[in-house]
Parts: sequence; structure tokens; C-alpha cells
Amino acid sequence: MRLVVFGLPLLIVILNWLWPLPLPLGVKVIAAALVVVAALYHYWSRLSSGSVFAPEFPRPFIILFNWAFGAILFLTLFQIGLDLGALMMALATWQPVHISVGARETIGGMAGVLAAIGVANALKVPPVRDVTVTIRGVSPVFDGYRLVQLSDMHISRLFPARWAASVVERTNAVGADMIVVTGDFIDGSVAMRRADVAPLSQLHAPDGILAIPGNHEYYFDYADWLRHLSSLGFHLLLNSHVVITRGTAQLVFAGVTDRSARQHGQIGPDLVAALDGRPAEAPVVLLDHQPEDARTAAAQGVALQLSGHTHGGMILGLDRLVARGNNGFVSGRYDVDGMTLYVSNGTGLWPGFALRLGRPPEITCFHLRAG
Repeated sequence: MRLVVFGLPLLIVILNWLWPLPLPLGVKVIAAALVVVAALYHYWSRLSSGSVFAPEFPRPFIILFNWAFGAILFLTLFQIGLDLGALMMALATWQPVHISVGARETIGGMAGVLAAIGVANALKVPPVRDVTVTIRGVSPVFDGYRLVQLSDMHISRLFPARWAASVVERTNAVGADMIVVTGDFIDGSVAMRRADVAPLSQLHAPDGILAIPGNHEYYFDYADWLRHLSSLGFHLLLNSHVVITRGTAQLVFAGVTDRSARQHGQIGPDLVAALDGRPAEAPVVLLDHQPEDARTAAAQGVALQLSGHTHGGMILGLDRLVARGNNGFVSGRYDVDGMTLYVSNGTGLWPGFALRLGRPPEITCFHLRAG
């Protein structure tokens, strides 16, 4: 199956797009070799670090690989569309199938430009996205409470220390009451990423910095990352909760571990344990990296769930496929059986496929309103 998934685009791009172009044979051979090298990006990533999730090349090479990988993807789709269009035209006119050189050059240029725009969108420091959420049962004392969510930063060679520092500066400038991180801090081990995550220690908010693990934390020395993130000032909610008090009013923040935990010999998500002992009348804000279990959370009385993981689907069109793998939840706000679910597009992106078109990154500032 993997051979089909990766081999078919290569055949389409090399044999059906590149080879018919009027280029010298030597140029075609070199170009075909470069296409193969680009398509094997994840194989080179594994060789560089031992993990497909952590390419340890210089940042310009990672950017170039992502551009080339994206261009191959778009060119494959465009060439299929061009082939189908030419076939339909041939059948309609009863003429031989013909695709002009100009048409091939046009789709090649379009693929390259779209990939470049996608990578540029992925790499930028996200803007702050303001979202107002009315929470049932919340005391008027918490009306106007500001909560910032960061998610899926994927700090890596692609999103290094200077990017993390810019995210921290922009987040702190909001002046939020609390900051939460809903998983996927990193791609790489503590040894690889120690300097790159260091700016996160400068995050500050009066009610603290809460966090949960995402699936990527389990790929890289999970226990080491928990210790290191704690040392940076994060209060990790591992199937647990904290209570924020304003006079006699209370607001509960709960968090669960990731759905992938059990596959790595760790404790899986346990919402019952996370809510155990909470004040019965206090509304609950739940941090859950993956959004699939939102209906279970709603049935447990959670008022607001904050998730990530999907990266918003990254590309319009592709987001529909990502939604199918996440119970229909992929980007933005959802009303789930009376509970509000918000799925962040993510602050960063996995460096193995860093493209965004129509699904921008975000630093999300929630303004809570009493309902």
C-alpha cells in the first residue's frame, strides 16, 4: 500500500508530466532524480534522527523539502485533472488525446507557486484569533476571563527557538488570565530540542500555564519531556484538574492524556479520573489533545473542550478527509450536545508536511462570557 501511495505520484509526475516536455534527455534524468529525492523526504528524515517525525537537517533544507513535497502533491493532482480533461475532449471530438506543452508548463508553475505559498503560510508566527465563548453556569465574576490556547507548536529544526520566542512574545502581549497548551509541543528528544523550547519558560499568566501531552510527546522520551516541561513552568494535567477561585466562584480546568498513550505503555486518557473530586457546581474547561471524544466529554458535563491535533486540516479540501478521521471535528467551533468544542488549527505544524492553504495557524484568545 505504501508503495502505491508514494509510487503512483512519482509515476504521474515523471512519466506523464516531465517526460513529454521538450527538454534534453540529461535534464530530464536529473529532474527525475530530484523528484525521487524529494519524494523520499520522510526516509531521509528517519536517517537523520531515527524518527520520521524529526528531520535534523539545516532549516533551509527542511523548507526546500516541504516545498518540493508539496509541489509533487499539487502537480500530481493537476496532471490527473489535465489527463481527464484531455481524455474527455478527445472523446467529445473523436480526436487523439493531446496535451500541449503550454498546459504542462502552466500546471507545473501553479504547483510550484501553491507549494511556496503553503510553506510560507505554515512558517509564519500566527496572529491572535479572538473567540468569544458563552459558558453555561459560569459565575459573572469570570465574565471577560481571558484564556489563551497554544496547540501543536511542533518545536523543531523547522520551528526553532527564535520562532518559539516570537510566539511567546505575542502570547504574553495578550495579557491573558491563563495560558493552556493542548499538546504536541515538540518533534525531537529533550537533547535535540532543549535550546529550542527554552523560550517557553517566559510564558506568564496570573492563573498559571496549564498543559497536556499530545501524541508526539509519546514518540520522544515521554517521561523526560514531562520532567522538562514541568521544569519550564508548565502545570501538566495528566487525568487531573485544578480549580480557579474568585471569591466564592469557581472554574475547573481539567486535562487528560492522549489517546495514543496506551500504544506506548503509558496511562491513557481517563476523563472520570480527571473530574474526580471537582466542585459539583463549577463549570469545566477540558483540555484534550484529540477532539474525537467530545461527545463523551459533553455527557460528563464539560462546558468547554479545547483540542488541537488536526492542524485544521492544513489545506482546504484535505480538511474534509482529516475531519473523517476525527469524528467530523477538524477546525474551529462546534456545538456538541450543548458543550462548546473548539479545535485549534494549531500554532505550528509537523515539519514532515508543513503546508497551509486556507487553514491558517493561530494563537487563540478565548473571552469567556457568563451564560
